[in-house]
This record gives sequence, structure tokens and C-alpha cells, in this order.
Amino acid sequence: MEEAQRYSIVFKGLKNGHHEFRFAVDKSLFEEYESSEIKDGACEVVVDLDRGDTQLMLMVSISGYVVVACDRCLEDCRIPIDFAGELPVKFSDEVHEYDGEVIWLLPGEDRVDLKQYIYESIVLSLPYQRVHPDGECNPEMLERFRIISEGEFEALERKAASHEHDGGEWAKLAALRERMEADEEKTATKRDAAGDSKAPKE
Repeated sequence: MEEAQRYSIVFKGLKNGHHEFRFAVDKSLFEEYESSEIKDGACEVVVDLDRGDTQLMLMVSISGYVVVACDRCLEDCRIPIDFAGELPVKFSDEVHEYDGEVIWLLPGEDRVDLKQYIYESIVLSLPYQRVHPDGECNPEMLERFRIISEGEFEALERKAASHEHDGGEWAKLAALRERMEADEEKTATKRDAAGDSKAPKE
């Protein structure tokens, strides 16, 4: 089944009032969009359609999870999705482009395609920072990034030394140093904890 039909609601013949529809979202939806950062996912979409004489009002809720790259270690990371929104569907003899807020249909049309709306709603539900919970990142990847950060630090330090001690370069240098020291402290703490747990009990 094509994705457009899979996420379509046929409203022709429905009586005025409320009607419920459910859709299952999986990897196939995100594969439709080549630029999508979402690798996989499993979400349930529940649509409460309120049919009136002149328009349809859709109450859409989406719950589940998607898989994206972690911003910290770049490994796959599950991000929960919890979305609720309203989508009016209106009719007009003129052709209108979908603007993300209203779907316009010609009077003779009998179904509404929600694929674009569902996809955009999931993307907009993603948090600004997509990371694993503390302690779940790949430690090997974090160690690689730490080494890269040390090289970045040395380059920035050399650049700062060749200029006057203005706030911009030295502020970046200090922030980078603090970040590296914090990462080292976390790594040391995890190693100590791991060592304690492996120590033989007397």
C-alpha cells in the first residue's frame, strides 16, 4: 500500500459528528523523505474526526518513539514522541497549498491525506538536543571525541596566544577547558565505580 493511502481518511458517507481513526507509523514513513534524520520508529496515531456541514476538524495525537543519531556519541538513540494537535480541513473551489496549519480540499474530493502532517508533527516533536540518558552513550565513541576535543583545544590555544587576550578567544578557551575537565571527571568516576563493583567481597 502506498504511504499516501495508508495515512488517508475517506470521509465520504460519514455522518456529521465524531469518528475515530488509528494509524501505525513505522520506518516506511520516514524512508519516504530522503532528508529525514529519523532512521526508524514506531508510533500510534489516533485521529478524532469531527465532521461538520462545511469543514472537518481533526484532533490528532501521536505517541511512541523514533530512532535518531545521538548528538553526543552518534549511536542510535530512541526518542519518545508525544504530540497533540488540531488540523482543520476546509473546502474551496480554488487550489490552496498546504501550509502546515490547514488542509484545503476541492469540493469533489472524498479523502484527506495525513502523511505530510503526521511526518511534520513527529519531526517538530523532537527535542532540540537528542541524546541518550546519562550513562547510556557508547563510551568508545565518547573517548574518540574527547581526543578530538584535545586537538581542538591545542589549536585554539595556539591561536589565542598569537592574539591579544581579548574576551572572545579566551572565553572559548576557558569553556573548552572546563568541558574537557568535566568529561575527564565523569570518566574517572565511572571507572572507580566499575572497579568497586568488580572488587572481591571479603
